[in-house]
Amino acid sequence: MANLKVTLVKSTIGAVPKHKKTVEALGLRKVNKTVELPDNAATRGMIKQVSHLVKVEEA
Repeated sequence: MANLKVTLVKSTIGAVPKHKKTVEALGLRKVNKTVELPDNAATRGMIKQVSHLVKVEEA
């Protein structure tokens, strides 16, 4: 199965609390940090919710 590289490019300060929790659930703590996640429906849904805060690449 393919993986996705997700990078936090914008701070969560001032973001909706639900979005802050979603970013943290993705494993992102600091700006410009990257995590590799499986490409599945759950991950895609989380990324879609916070797409204005993250950058996604195919890994």
